[in-house]
Amino acid sequence: SVPYVHMTIEVMRAFGGRVHVEDDRVFRVETGKYRGCEYAIEPDASAASYFFAAAAVTGGDVEVRGLNENALQGDVRFCDCLSEMGCCVSYESDAVHVVGGRLVGRELDMNAISDTVPTLAVVALFADGPTTIRNVAHIRCKETDRISAVATEIRKLGARVEEFDDGLRIHPRPVSEYRPAEIATYNDHRMAMSFAVAGLRIPGVAILDPGCTRKTYPGFFDDFFRLIETSKA
Repeated sequence: SVPYVHMTIEVMRAFGGRVHVEDDRVFRVETGKYRGCEYAIEPDASAASYFFAAAAVTGGDVEVRGLNENALQGDVRFCDCLSEMGCCVSYESDAVHVVGGRLVGRELDMNAISDTVPTLAVVALFADGPTTIRNVAHIRCKETDRISAVATEIRKLGARVEEFDDGLRIHPRPVSEYRPAEIATYNDHRMAMSFAVAGLRIPGVAILDPGCTRKTYPGFFDDFFRLIETSKA
């Protein structure tokens, strides 16, 4: 994804690298040496998306410090999708704040933030009206075919899903009409973390092979359940 290329280039430049970009298609790197410096590492925006989604589907309130609107990571733009769907999103100088609201289905081009497609698809289960996600054909070649996998697992919960070459459309139902399901994760960390969010509203959701989250976030379920307990306090 282009945002990841830009992020890499900005880090290279921070350490003295010289990179020339032509129309986001040609990247010329000059020979030279990197120099040491102090560098503040942003929190993982992709990992934060599951907690933002939790706020969206429960009407909760989540703040992640260390991120802002100008973060290098493209996935911070996931919050813009939540905003379009009805959440209240505040970008502060050193934090992003999401408050859940009444969700409305939208048509969204998620090409630049495609790692968050499974998460947005789960959020769409709780919106009024269908949500269409387009321009993400490349996620068929991730850890699994994510378009097909997301569609399959959402259908298990009872929603109707249309699958396209480059995306999918989720037709939500009243929450009371969803059913318990064992969610296959396809050895894909993002499937496990995304569908955990569905379990906040749908009783009886069981995530198979939750250990697949070790690829990027081995402590995810500890943090996720801690957030749930904190919200009950």
